[in-house]
Amino acid sequence: MRKQIAAALYSAVLGVLASIVPAQCRDGGVSAQSTKAPVTLAAGAAHVDKNRQTYSSIKELMESIIDPSADVLWGASGVVVDKQGTQDLSPKTSEQWLDVRRAAVRIIEGANLLLMPGRDAAPAGTRSEVPGVELEPAEMTALIKKKRKTFDAFAKALQALGVEALRASDAKDTELLMDIGGRMEDVCESCHQTFWYPPEKRTSARN
Repeated sequence: MRKQIAAALYSAVLGVLASIVPAQCRDGGVSAQSTKAPVTLAAGAAHVDKNRQTYSSIKELMESIIDPSADVLWGASGVVVDKQGTQDLSPKTSEQWLDVRRAAVRIIEGANLLLMPGRDAAPAGTRSEVPGVELEPAEMTALIKKKRKTFDAFAKALQALGVEALRASDAKDTELLMDIGGRMEDVCESCHQTFWYPPEKRTSARN
């Protein structure tokens, strides 16, 4: 993910915690962001069948679907300033807009997968790569089970932003797409703040 310099403060989503240091950093230049209010999904829009079998962990869903799709949205908005000068990242061709649309669909449906109960935070046997900085996967799993409604609220907030991104891609609205990227980062970082860091690390990560 590219490190971004926000042109304006991002709006908070669902009253969640303030932005924290991202779990992943964007490579490359710096992009500008603006602010708009998020939309919410209609009641019952995300239906979860509790009887369905799950095969992948949350970590695998994030690495395979959510993160790559979010990178497409983040990489399609704002302005990058690097050694080559200033570059407008907004999509220019129909194919580029189609890529954004496909990423938005993956975000929407990936959030549905996150809402399915019974997933562990990571595959069995996985250990934290930075012990003490982030919780162990088993601790994350226990925390998600304990605060399931909070976790689901983050997933639904992410899904709502995916819906917005879908509309933005259909309308070829670069300004809205730029704003969505900022609010999506807020949601992702706030979820990490809540479920990935030990309590003593959360304050420092937010600063």
